Amino acid sequence: MKKPEILSNELVAESRLFKVEQLELRFSNGELRTYERMRGGRTGAVMVVPMIDAEHMLLVREYAAGTHRYELGFPKGLIDLGEEAAAAANRELQEEIGFAARTLQPLMQVALAPSYFASNMDIFLALDLYPSQLEGDEPEPLEIVKWPIADVDGLLARVDFSESRSITALFLARKSLKLDR
Repeated sequence: MKKPEILSNELVAESRLFKVEQLELRFSNGELRTYERMRGGRTGAVMVVPMIDAEHMLLVREYAAGTHRYELGFPKGLIDLGEEAAAAANRELQEEIGFAARTLQPLMQVALAPSYFASNMDIFLALDLYPSQLEGDEPEPLEIVKWPIADVDGLLARVDFSESRSITALFLARKSLKLDR
């Protein structure tokens, strides 16, 4: 299919965290439409499934303002300007769980709501971890939770494990480790 032609792109709202742009589009059949989307960052983001050993992964519990509760998920964060995705993944590991990885295996790049948000996240599997701590930007210490990767059902049954990106990362890691049922 031929992509629609962008007739105009205008910034219509902005906050400290978000920018909303309005796109005027013409589709190949002549239809005109106005779309709004959140303008994504230029660098992207990463999420990492850290395997502390062959059977256990590490998750973090941290406050999520969107749901106003503590959520269990995988280490994640933004890629700094000029930083490679793998370097950002290793930095986030050190900031959030106090480990670095000798092996970072790319699993997949996912879109975060492509109809409304222009941003991607690179998901990695982290293997051969070793202690290494960097200071992070979290407002409070994160709780680290060791979880058996074989207990998918137990993790999915938890109310505090609900983020779709973490669920995606879990299944991608299991597939990569050849643990699919």
